[in-house]
Amino acid sequence: MKFFRLILICALVSGFNPCSRAELADGILAIVNDTVITRGQLEDFIAPAIETLRRQYGSQEGILEQKANQAMSDGLEQLIERALILHDFDVQGYKLPDSYVDQLVQDRIRDRFYGDRVTFLKTLQAQGETFEQFREDIRDQFIELEWRRRNVSQQIVISPYKIENYYNAHTNDFKVEDQVKLRMIVLNKTGNDDTNTVALADEILGEIKHGASFAQMAAVYSQGSQRNQSGEWDWVERSVLRKELADAAAKLKPGEISGVIETPETCYIMLLEDTRPAHIKSLNDVRDDIEATLVTQQQKQLQQQWIDSLKRKTFIRLF
Repeated sequence: MKFFRLILICALVSGFNPCSRAELADGILAIVNDTVITRGQLEDFIAPAIETLRRQYGSQEGILEQKANQAMSDGLEQLIERALILHDFDVQGYKLPDSYVDQLVQDRIRDRFYGDRVTFLKTLQAQGETFEQFREDIRDQFIELEWRRRNVSQQIVISPYKIENYYNAHTNDFKVEDQVKLRMIVLNKTGNDDTNTVALADEILGEIKHGASFAQMAAVYSQGSQRNQSGEWDWVERSVLRKELADAAAKLKPGEISGVIETPETCYIMLLEDTRPAHIKSLNDVRDDIEATLVTQQQKQLQQQWIDSLKRKTFIRLF
């Protein structure tokens, strides 16, 4: 098995030639009951992941091989799990009506190809896939997702008691440093010797000091990402601000406006709207986040238990 893995990894990361592809396509990696999983199937299944790895680690051969090895192991396990789930679905006596599968196929063609069946068929042909294979894959994907939901997701119950216990046990995770609520005008310089932007910032600051609305001036002049919000920022921890802005904010009281804060690239004008001392977020503020975390944890645990139970009553052979 280790030898065949090495061959497959080399083929995946370097590309197949016609001969090696044909030799590998018929090789068997696993048998799950009467379902055979071949190296060709695994190659097709993990091809998108391998292509992503090539783009990320193409110049780092050792890391690419390591990542490809992990992708292959994960992909094979996913294919084995799918075979287990499909077998359990059949053993339980369920059947997905052909009319429903046809609708799933039509929905996929509509979503991916805007209903253009000609383009869809040409794409299948270019990928070396038949319509029957595509239809079967759509059917299997739906059954897998629905059977996982029925046997795992529907069993998950997160009580308020569990949420409260998690909160009390992870209090440090919900600590927040000193925060500030800012409104800023951001003016980008054209270069280090750009004096026009500095002069414009001074002019804007003068208008504000003479009674112009900070929010209106930000909406007109600011080049920052919050321009459409009239320069308003959400609450932000002071420590995450760049040093020049953090230092300026530390000298202001709520309602006060800074002078022009100049950096090599940008000029800023800051209005400190409010401050909030370091604190621990309340349970109500983080309840939804905790519930999502507990759902993920329990889902992973229940899913592994379910898959293990399917493995215990199913014939599996690895090659």
